[in-house]
Amino acid sequence: MKLATLKDGTRDGCLVVVSRNLRVALKADHIAPTLQAALDDWDYAAPQLEQLYNEVNAGQSNRIFELDMAQLMAPLPRAHQFADGSAYLIHAELIRKARGQELPDWWKKEPLMYQGCSDPLLGPCDDVVAVSEDHGIDLEMEIAVITGDVPMGVERDKASQHIRLIALMNDVSLRNLIPAELGKGFGFFQSKPPSSLSPVAMSPDELGEAWDGRRVHLACRASINGELLGEPDAGKDMQFDFPRLIAHAAKTRPLMAGTLIGSGTVSNRDRSRGAGCIFERRAEEQIDSGEAKTPFLKFGDRVRIEMLDAEGKSVFGAIDQAIAPLKKPSASIETAPAEPAAEDA
Repeated sequence: MKLATLKDGTRDGCLVVVSRNLRVALKADHIAPTLQAALDDWDYAAPQLEQLYNEVNAGQSNRIFELDMAQLMAPLPRAHQFADGSAYLIHAELIRKARGQELPDWWKKEPLMYQGCSDPLLGPCDDVVAVSEDHGIDLEMEIAVITGDVPMGVERDKASQHIRLIALMNDVSLRNLIPAELGKGFGFFQSKPPSSLSPVAMSPDELGEAWDGRRVHLACRASINGELLGEPDAGKDMQFDFPRLIAHAAKTRPLMAGTLIGSGTVSNRDRSRGAGCIFERRAEEQIDSGEAKTPFLKFGDRVRIEMLDAEGKSVFGAIDQAIAPLKKPSASIETAPAEPAAEDA
């Protein structure tokens, strides 16, 4: 089934069930008012939502309405937490190579993961608002899973049973703020603003053979102002699959229903497939010519991220959003590196 959240003036919107072809929908608030409510009581809600999904696909209700993607919030507008991994090692290898560095051996054994901005999550057509173009605005094309309750210490082989839904993500990064933040030794914060989710999040069974319980075996497409940036296959070159990422996140803590786990930038070793973010493209240019030429995103640019099935049909709908300036900029943000004392930690 495919689920979405309709804008209704509240923070968490109204849960709707969307047809397989993404054209029409049915409100599901009589089953669960929000997606989070459905996740909290999944055993009760899921069978009823599945029944509603069958009705909307068959056109068997007079409550069906045409779907306007611009009226959708993120399927999960506020997640309990967003843990983002780095599952495609070629992405990190490219960045390191552009700096004249090699990837440490431990990267191949243990996934990187950080806790990103989970509240709010942007809708598929919402503007990506930034304070300044000088911050180096970048997209990152990712796959994300939404979990049910995951027990602390879950084994990798059992982690997949806790995956409830799958979505596409634009994990927005402010590249020029990252070096100073990492230099402080505490990791990302200001450099990772709100990210965006696809119009729908859907149950894994909707992917059919493209989902093997661990990875999504379809290509993702990212474009900027109508020009293709890349179309890598999400199932290839994924060093750490989703059960591995979930087990890593739950090693020392339980994960609550509604936790979002990101794959990191989808990337392939076959570089003819292009890039999943501008940073990768710039790394390739640095390696090839000694100069990164592709600019980061500017105000007015438009980003589109989508996944097509074997028949060329959109699976999740498209993330299609503009980059926009903050209308009332706050005070300037210091980006100079700092060296905090141990007691500041």
